[in-house]
Amino acid sequence: MITLYGIKNCDTVKKARTWLEQNKVDYHFHDFRADGLTDTQVKSWIAEIGLDTLVNKRSTTWKELDESTKTNFDETTAVAIISANPTLIKRPLLDTGTQKQVGFKDAEYTRIFN
Repeated sequence: MITLYGIKNCDTVKKARTWLEQNKVDYHFHDFRADGLTDTQVKSWIAEIGLDTLVNKRSTTWKELDESTKTNFDETTAVAIISANPTLIKRPLLDTGTQKQVGFKDAEYTRIFN
């Protein structure tokens, strides 16, 4: 089962959802805010994708974190911080079951699904 993770009001998530629907890709949408995240999901994404790729350090959420949290942000502290602030994750996160893709680019989705 293909899952697209994100938040429903994010423009990039909307573009990805539109692309999937127009290309008749069956998927499940998982809203970080409404559906939540588990520490296990976050840990596995960090392990598979890498912390620098997973976290959007240009986001408003990141900028609003206190300096101590940002300074001490690493693989040890990240799970709890991301679980408490899921909008730190770059959006959308596409899970095809065999690979993960962070962000949306038409060409990347075309490559993945063709």
